[in-house]
Amino acid sequence: MGKTVKGTTILAVRRGDQVAIAGDGQITTGDMVLKRSAKKVRTLYHDQVIAGFAGAVADALTLFERFENQLEKHGGQLKRAAIELAKEWRTDRVLRRLEAWLVVADRSEMLVLSGEGDVVEPDEDVVSIGSGGGYAQAAAKALLQHSNLTAAEIARTSMEIAASLCIYTNSYISVVSLGGGKP
Repeated sequence: MGKTVKGTTILAVRRGDQVAIAGDGQITTGDMVLKRSAKKVRTLYHDQVIAGFAGAVADALTLFERFENQLEKHGGQLKRAAIELAKEWRTDRVLRRLEAWLVVADRSEMLVLSGEGDVVEPDEDVVSIGSGGGYAQAAAKALLQHSNLTAAEIARTSMEIAASLCIYTNSYISVVSLGGGKP
């Protein structure tokens, strides 16, 4: 078996009527950077849903495609699409072997789709996955409590902090948001 591709940080933040997902651009294998400007965050379902991935790139792209198919099938209902994808993940032999996680959000919900086919709704208005996730999440929680920044500004600033601490997170940051304000 080859080296596992790793080295990502994805952060989702909700503040008021805005939700933002940010991701760094680094893809690594072992101790080598393969790419520094990857786009790991994107919009789905007619720009009504945003998603970011951590894990093996090909696996994540497969999950994006399957998740988007579920969104189309269920009229953009985020939670229903996530649950149906989780069911598919648990029963499909190919999906069960995928090494990827997704964070997905729309204007009202934010979910984490785990590598084991779980659907987790965070208790708070911030969630992260990946190598630098703990750093980014801690920074975002502090900024949510002690600033008036928008969700997109919090996501970007928190990712910059994570990039300064985590060797698997770089400062090539993409932010995609829905709702009031620009990223």
